[in-house]
This record gives sequence, C-alpha cells and structure tokens, in this order.
Amino acid sequence: MTQTNDFKGAKEIYQRLDGKNMIAIASGKGGVGKTFLAIALAQSFADKGQRVLLFDGDLGLANVDIQLGINTTHDLQHVFQGKMPMNQAVFHDEALGFDILSGHSGVQSLCGLTHGQLQLLRDDLYILAQHYDKVIIDLGTGIDKTLTFLAGCGGIVLIMCNDEPTSLADAYAFIKILSDSEKSPQIKIIVNGANTFKEGERTFQTLSKACQNFLNVELVLGGVLHQDSHVKESIKMQTPLLSSFPQSVVAEDIKKLVETLV
Repeated sequence: MTQTNDFKGAKEIYQRLDGKNMIAIASGKGGVGKTFLAIALAQSFADKGQRVLLFDGDLGLANVDIQLGINTTHDLQHVFQGKMPMNQAVFHDEALGFDILSGHSGVQSLCGLTHGQLQLLRDDLYILAQHYDKVIIDLGTGIDKTLTFLAGCGGIVLIMCNDEPTSLADAYAFIKILSDSEKSPQIKIIVNGANTFKEGERTFQTLSKACQNFLNVELVLGGVLHQDSHVKESIKMQTPLLSSFPQSVVAEDIKKLVETLV
C-alpha cells in the first residue's frame, strides 16, 4: 500500500512538472471575458478545497489585480529584474482562498521576451506548479509568441469566443498556431455571451467546421456561458462573480464547466 501511494505521489509531481495541472485561457481577441472566467475558475477550485494559483499571463497589460480590486506588492516584473524568485512574488488572497501571481501593466519588455527567457519562465512556472492542484493562466490578447508559448505550457487550453466574426477569426488563428506546435495541448472551446445554449452550440459549430476543413483539427465544446448582466456588474464592483452573484445564470454555467475540469 505504501508503494502504491508513493508511486501516485511521484506521478502527480511529474504531471505538475509537465504542466498537466495547468489550465490556460486564451482567445486572441480582447473583451471576450478571459479574466472574468480565470478568476471564476480559480475561486471555484479553491472553494472545492484545492490549492490554486491564478497566473496573470497578460505580461504587458495585466488586469487580474484590477478586476479583483487588490494591490499586490510584487509582480512578474520583479522576477524578470532578478529582484526575487517567482515563488516570492506570489500574493495570497485570504478572502478568496487562492494565490495570485500578477503580471505588470504597461511594460513593453515583458511583452517581447526572448525564447530563452520564455523557457526560463516556463521552467519556473512548472516548479511553482508542484505546490498547487490547479494553476489557472489568464493569457493576454493577441497571438504573439509569448502568449502561444504560455498556452502550450498547459495541459488544457480553454479558448473563448463569441459569435462575432472577428472573435471567431482570432480564435481560429490561435488554434492554428497551437496545432502547429510540437506540444499540442488539449483544446476546449468556451462560447461566451450566448442568449441560449443552442445559440452557443451554433457558434461552436461554425468554428469547429472551419478547423476541421482547413486544419484537420477536431474541437471539443467545453461549455457555453450565457449572456448575463451580472458579469459586468461584478467587474464594476471589483468582486468575483461567484461571491457577488452566486445564483446567477452564468455562475451555474461556470459550476458545470468546473465539473468537467476537476
């Protein structure tokens, strides 16, 4: 029995070193709700008793701390400046029950990292991930090498989109880059802002058919988040949706999504 437990523990550590406990959230297009979802997932997993790190992967326009209404003492800029190791830049939010590693807003140097710097970032993140059950990576807007590299670090990438043509085009471009990478993570599509579930399914099918026909990539629908005014209200309040409006329609959507990711 002891040997079995030891083997299980060793396997979990190996998976964390390989990013298997990481969930990256991407879109390509801004304004589709990545940060809102990242915070909601982090809180949901923490409420289940899991150890969670929310990593703000928008290295040039970080906004996790803004949406949460917190002021972190340290962030990734301090790490890249060599002022501290990554684990010392982590901020623990006692009220929410999870840890946060902030990016830094308005710093161009963090947007144009070299391949070597990205590899060091990945390795440090893998080591830090050993201490968590889940690491949620909130990626920035666009499809530059920093974002796609970070997306490829995770075991799962949730790509968010809505029914706008520009959103679908940007999601398609992000999927194309990931499908061409050496390490292709598991991709799940999250349709946000749908009036009905069927409407969300139609949006997914539009993207799915394009990826099947031109990329030979089979997509999976991870979930549909309904249009809900409570999302904007919670962002204005700088309070996580699951705290401010736990009975809202979109809160129920998130709970269903979390059950598929546990």
